[in-house]
Amino acid sequence: MNWAACDGSARSESDLEQACKSSRRDGGTNDAENDIMSQSLEQFSAQCHDALKAEPGPAGRRKVCELLQAALKDESFVAKNLDDTTPERKILYEDPELSFCILAHSYKGPKESSPHDHGPSWAIYGQAAGETQMSDFELVERATPETPGKVRKLRTYKLTPGVAHLYNEGDLHSPKRDGPTRLIRIEGVNMDTVKRLKFEAV
Repeated sequence: MNWAACDGSARSESDLEQACKSSRRDGGTNDAENDIMSQSLEQFSAQCHDALKAEPGPAGRRKVCELLQAALKDESFVAKNLDDTTPERKILYEDPELSFCILAHSYKGPKESSPHDHGPSWAIYGQAAGETQMSDFELVERATPETPGKVRKLRTYKLTPGVAHLYNEGDLHSPKRDGPTRLIRIEGVNMDTVKRLKFEAV
């Protein structure tokens, strides 16, 4: 299967629906066409667990990225997990075996982050509403606990609703949001427990 959508390019909605249907667990289905992709957080987290358990490396993460893109097309799933009361960071699910986390993020106004990676972890950004301008960077000088690393911008692209993007360990990036945005994001571990090094653009 072509996983290009999880590297920032678009896939057709029919492909995403098929990916979602083929990976769903058996559960209650609805006759309504609009509910064809409807699922619960429990179902989604179980799908992610199974994909990462079967393929712990980047291949499994790309499958999770595809699952997230399909979930972002499910208006009911998004509405249940993101609303006006959602803070900037909320853990929706933390896997007791594999330690990955599913998070909801709601930003009320403009916000920009410095270039960063996710330390020993990986992350998947899934755009639910609004738009994120994401920049990728290359490492120029390594960071130490005492000194920020140096990075150089490579490219900037947009994450729009329904798009998910995978960042593996060491992938340097910086999100910028000019207005209200909502995301569902997946981290390999709870980043609240990880001390990260700092980077500066040159």
